[in-house]
Amino acid sequence: MSSMASLRFSNVRLLAGALTRTKATTAPLPATREKTFQIYRWNPEKPGDKPHMDSYKVNLDECGPMVLDALMKIKNELDPTLTFRRSCREGICGSCSMNIGGTNTLACISRIDPDTSKSVKIYPLPHMYVVKDLVPDMTHFFDQYASVQPWLQRDTDIDYGKEQLHQTVDDRKKLDGLYECILCACCSTSCPSYWWNSDKYLGPAVLLQSYRWLADSRDHKTKERLEKLSDPFSVYRCHTIMNCTKTCPKGLNPGKAIAEIKKLMAKHL
Repeated sequence: MSSMASLRFSNVRLLAGALTRTKATTAPLPATREKTFQIYRWNPEKPGDKPHMDSYKVNLDECGPMVLDALMKIKNELDPTLTFRRSCREGICGSCSMNIGGTNTLACISRIDPDTSKSVKIYPLPHMYVVKDLVPDMTHFFDQYASVQPWLQRDTDIDYGKEQLHQTVDDRKKLDGLYECILCACCSTSCPSYWWNSDKYLGPAVLLQSYRWLADSRDHKTKERLEKLSDPFSVYRCHTIMNCTKTCPKGLNPGKAIAEIKKLMAKHL
């Protein structure tokens, strides 16, 4: 083969390679995975504003896996007026409790359904006054929590910081499933009895916290605590519907704690 023919053949090969690379780089990109989030909105500072749902599309390929990631992306990139609570992002603080897809849970540990054909509906916790958007008014809830005096109470004085109050392994084990409550209010706001009688019935979360101190072997005020709960509403509005246990994002059992309180009341009062 002459040098001229060899050069032409080499140029043809280079051109074919270039065309192949061009086709490869111009191949169609994969479709964007866009998920629709329908979010409850209400701004009391806006005259005439009524509760409504706003829709936002989020590219799941550019978003974290949790619903809280999507909410933060919407607020940071699409709508800075969107209002919600959040803090730890680890399912510890309870700040981001809300109703997601019909279930009370924490946005930070609620994984986004990858099925983009289905939208996600997000509301504030049900049957509570709304401050704005996804922020419920927790004032009454925490007032009820304070009413059960959630701290250690003893008959004898203690020199705090210098002596310890020891427990046996078995006594300490009685607190498991109680102290982990983060007061997110998911259980209380899922309870129909609390919806109907929240002015008098303390609700699953507060009663679980109350039992946490009733079960503590270091506390001396069992009878006094039970007497404060002995009216017809504080405890006995519980009808063991068990929505509380089903929805708890920490896997706790408030229904069982309420049953244990009733057993103590039958024993001591």
